[in-house]
Amino acid sequence: MTVASQRAGWSRLPLRAAAFVVLTCATILGVSGWREWAARDAVLKGAETEMANVARSLTQHAEDSLDLLDSGVVGVVSRLEMDGAEPATIAKLRTLLEARKKAMERVHSLAIIDDQGNWLTSPGTIGSTLSDDAFFRHHQLSPKREPYVGRPVRSQLDGEWVVTLSRRFNKPDGSFGGVVLATISANYLAHFYEQFELGRNSSVALVHGDGMIIARNPSNDRFVGRNVADMPLFRDASLQQPGGAYHFRSPLDGAERVSFFKRSGRYPLVLLATVDKAELLAPWRAAAISRMLYVLALVVLIAVIGAVLVRQLQRGQRMAAALVEKEAHFRLLAEGSSDMVTRIGLDERLRYVSPSSVRVVGWRSNQLIGTPALAGIHADDRPQVQALVDAMKRGEKDEARVTYRNAHRQNSEVWLESTMRVTRKENGNVDGVVAISRDITEQKKLETRLETLAIEDSLTGLANRRRFDERLKEGWARAYRDRSSLALLMIDVDHFKAYNDEYGHPAGDACLRVVAKVIAAEMQRAGDLAARYGGEEFAMLLPNTDAAGCARIGERIRRAIREAGLVHSTNRASGCVTASLGGAACRPALERTAGVGSLVEAADQALYAAKQGGRDRLMMSVEVASLLPKASGL
Repeated sequence: MTVASQRAGWSRLPLRAAAFVVLTCATILGVSGWREWAARDAVLKGAETEMANVARSLTQHAEDSLDLLDSGVVGVVSRLEMDGAEPATIAKLRTLLEARKKAMERVHSLAIIDDQGNWLTSPGTIGSTLSDDAFFRHHQLSPKREPYVGRPVRSQLDGEWVVTLSRRFNKPDGSFGGVVLATISANYLAHFYEQFELGRNSSVALVHGDGMIIARNPSNDRFVGRNVADMPLFRDASLQQPGGAYHFRSPLDGAERVSFFKRSGRYPLVLLATVDKAELLAPWRAAAISRMLYVLALVVLIAVIGAVLVRQLQRGQRMAAALVEKEAHFRLLAEGSSDMVTRIGLDERLRYVSPSSVRVVGWRSNQLIGTPALAGIHADDRPQVQALVDAMKRGEKDEARVTYRNAHRQNSEVWLESTMRVTRKENGNVDGVVAISRDITEQKKLETRLETLAIEDSLTGLANRRRFDERLKEGWARAYRDRSSLALLMIDVDHFKAYNDEYGHPAGDACLRVVAKVIAAEMQRAGDLAARYGGEEFAMLLPNTDAAGCARIGERIRRAIREAGLVHSTNRASGCVTASLGGAACRPALERTAGVGSLVEAADQALYAAKQGGRDRLMMSVEVASLLPKASGL
C-alpha cells in the first residue's frame, strides 16, 4: 500500500478536527502567554527605570565627593609648589588638613607624602612608607598632573577600607616632589546608600574601573575589596558603554538581579544599582500563575475532547500511514541526500552506505559495505574519531560531531564533517552508530585562504601590519623571557612619491614587489619576519640579533636594493631606486619600563636620521644603555 492510498484512507474530517483543536489550544495559550510575558516585561522595564534613576543619583554623589576632595588637594599642591615642603610649611598645612577633615564628614584622611614615600603629615605615627603603593608609583612615573583615583585599599591609620584620590606636586626644578593624598571611607559610602530602600534583597555597589568593589550596601564589610573583573559588565564589549540595563546572576550572593549600571565620565567608577529579580517578579508571578491555571484548565478540557474525537476516527489507518511515512522519510534522507549516510555495527564495519558515497569519497556503496568504517581516515585524525566511536558504543554519548580528513578514490584527500548518533535495540542496548557525512573540503580551503589574507599583504606577499604588530609583541615577550636581544629594521624607499608621479602607480607597485623580494631574501631563520609596514615603508623583525648583526643585515638589504638597478630619474643622487634604513636593538629584560613601542620609536628615529643624512644609507640607534630607560630610572 502506497503512502498516497494510506492518506486517502484517512478521512478529512478527523484531520480538520485535529487541526482545529490544536489551533484553538495554541491560540489560547499563545495569547495568554504573550499577555503575561508583556506584563512581566512591563515590571522589569519599570524596575530598570527606577534603578537608572538611583544609579545616576549615586554616580553624581560619588563624583561630587571626589570633586570635593580634589578641590582641597589642589589647594595643598599649589601651596607646596609655591612655598616648598619645608617643615614650617608642612606644619601649617597639617593644621589646615586637620581642620578640613573635621569640617567634611565624608573625608577619611588627608596627608602629604614626600618623594621617597614617607609621610610628612598624618594623624599618627606610621613607620611604613608608601613607595610601593599603586598611586605613589603612578605619580612617581607619570608627569601628568591630573587627579588619580586608586583602587580601594586598607588605610594604614585604622585598617578601614578607603578609596584614594591623589595628585602629584613638583619641586621647583620640575622633578617629582611627592603626593598629596585624600581618602573617602567605604563605610561612609555604604551608610549613605542605606537611604535608598529599593527592596528587601536589593543592593547598591560602587566599583572601581578595574573591577574591585569600593563600597556596597548591604554587607559592605563582607564584599568591599573583592574583585569582580570577571563579570560580563567588565568583559563584554556590548556593556562597555556609559550606562544601561544589566540582567545577571550575582557572583557575590548567587541571586538573579535586575540592575542598571552607570559609568562615571570623569573618574574610573562604575555604579551598579540592583534589585532581586525573584523578589521583583513575585507579585506578577503569583497573579500570572492564578490566571494561567484557569487558561490551562480550559485548554486541557478542549484538548481532551478533541483527542477523544480524533482518536476514535480510523486509528488503524493513521498508524499504518505513520509507519509508511516514517519509512519513506528515511529513504528520502538516506538515498536522496547529497550527504553520505552510513550505519556502523558494533564490530566497526559498515553495514549500510548510501549512494552518495560516490560523490563524497569516490567509492560505490557496494564497494564499502563490510569494510572497516575508520579505514580511510587520516592517521592523525583517527584516534579522535576512534575515541568518539568507542564512547558511543559504551553508551557514554548518544550524539557527536567530528571533522577529519579522509582518503578519496580520485583525489588524495578530502575533509569530512560527520554527525554520529547511536541506535538502540528495544531493550535499550546500543546496536550501532549512524553517521551522516558531508564534504567540507572547499569550506576548509576557504578558511585557510581567509587566515592567510588576514596576515598577508596582498601586493608584496609579506606579512601585513597586523601580523607584524602581533609578532613584535610575541618577540618582545620571548626576548624578555629568554633574556635575549631583539632587533628591528625600518626600511623606506627613497622619493617613492616622485617615482609614482614619474612612472605611474603600476610601476610603483612593481617597484615595491622588487623591494619586498630583496627584503624577504634576508629572512634566513624561522623567527625572522619581514612585513609591509605601510605604503612604501617596510619593517624586518630579527629575534636574538644584536646591533652589529642588525647592521650587517640592513647593509645587505640597502646594497641589494640599489643593485637591483630600478631606474629612478628623479632620485638625482643615484639615478636608481634606493632605500633608507633605520635599525635598533635592545634586550627587553634590561629595559623593564620600556615596551614594544620604544623599539619601534628608536628604529623610526634612526630611519629619520638616515633620511636627514642624505638617504641611501643605514643608521643605527644608540647603544641599549642609552636607547631605553632603565628600570631604576637612571
